[in-house]
Amino acid sequence: MTATHIRSLPGPPDIAGTLRTGRRSGTIPGLRYRQVAPADPVKAAEIDRRLESWARRLDLFPETWNGDFSGFQFGRAVVLQHPEAADLERLTVAGKLLLAENIVDNCYCEEDEDKGGSRSGLGGRLVLAQSALDPYQGPPDLQEQWLSGVQADGPLRSYHWALKDYAVIATPSQTDRFLHDIARLHLGYLGEAAWGETRYMPQVWEYLVMRQFNNFRPCLSIVDAVDGWELPEAVYARPEIQRFTALAGNATTLVNDLYSFTKELADPTHLNLPQVIAANERCGLKAAYLKAVGIHNQIMEAFDEESALLAAGSPLVERYARGLSDWVAGNHEWHATNSHRYHLPNYW
Repeated sequence: MTATHIRSLPGPPDIAGTLRTGRRSGTIPGLRYRQVAPADPVKAAEIDRRLESWARRLDLFPETWNGDFSGFQFGRAVVLQHPEAADLERLTVAGKLLLAENIVDNCYCEEDEDKGGSRSGLGGRLVLAQSALDPYQGPPDLQEQWLSGVQADGPLRSYHWALKDYAVIATPSQTDRFLHDIARLHLGYLGEAAWGETRYMPQVWEYLVMRQFNNFRPCLSIVDAVDGWELPEAVYARPEIQRFTALAGNATTLVNDLYSFTKELADPTHLNLPQVIAANERCGLKAAYLKAVGIHNQIMEAFDEESALLAAGSPLVERYARGLSDWVAGNHEWHATNSHRYHLPNYW
C-alpha cells in the first residue's frame, strides 16, 4: 500500500463559498432511490417521546444536547426505515439502538472536546463498548467491577440497556447477528480514526472498504426482528444473502456521505467519498461529487437486481430483501428531508 497523506494534496476550493451557496435539503439530482410515503407524524412523535424519556431516565446525555436530539429526528427516522414494524415497542427498540450507536459515535469517535471524543485511544474505548453488548465473563467479583464500569459511563449504559431491550424482542441468533455487525462497525471506526491520526488519504477502493465496515449495517440487519419474524441463520449466512445485505448497507452509507458532504467540508480532516475521489483523481469537488453519485447508483442497482433475483426463489428471502429495501428507501427520505442536518451543494 502506497501512503498518500492529506497534507500533500490540494484542499477543497472555497469551502465557505460552497457552504453559503448550498441548497436546502431535497433529493440529490440523478441519485437512484425509491420514493416512500412521509412518516406518520403521530407515530414519530410517540417514538421520540419514548426515546427521550428512556435517555433521560438513564442520564445518557446532557441538557446541552437537546437541540441535537430533536434535530436528529430519531422517531421519524425509524418510522420511515421500518414501515412494516410489528408494533410501537419494536420501533422504540430500533430507535434505542440507533440512539445508542449515535451516542457512542459522538462521545467516543468524533473529535469534539465538548463531548469527549478523540481518535487517540479509540481502540480501548471501543473494546469496552463492545463488552457492554457482549458481556465480560469471569469471576463474580470481576464481573461486578465490569458491570459497575459499564453503568458509570453514558455511552456504555446506552449500549447495554438498548441491547437488553433488543434481546427481548429478538431471537438469540438475531441478537448474536447484531453483536457481530456492531463489531464490524467498531472495526470501521478504528480504520477511519487511524487514517485521521496519520493524515493518510486512502485510495477510493480503500475508502469504500472502510465504509463497508463503518456502515449502517447494524440498523439494516435487524429489519426482520423489528418486523416480528426471523430469517433463519442458515439462510442469512449464505454468501449471496451476505452480499446483498452488504450492498444495501454500502448504498445507504454513501447516501449519508452525499447528503452530509456540505456540512463536512467545514472539517478538512473528515473523509467522505467525494473528497477522497477529488484527492485521488486531482479533480474539482463538483466532478468528484457527481462521480460519487454514480458509484452509489451502481451499488444500488446491483442490490436491486440481485436481491430481486434471489427473492424470486424464496418467500423468506423476498421478505428480508423487502425489509432491507424499505430501510434503504426510508433512510434516503430521512436524509433528503432533514433540513436541520443537511444542505446540498450548489452543483446543479
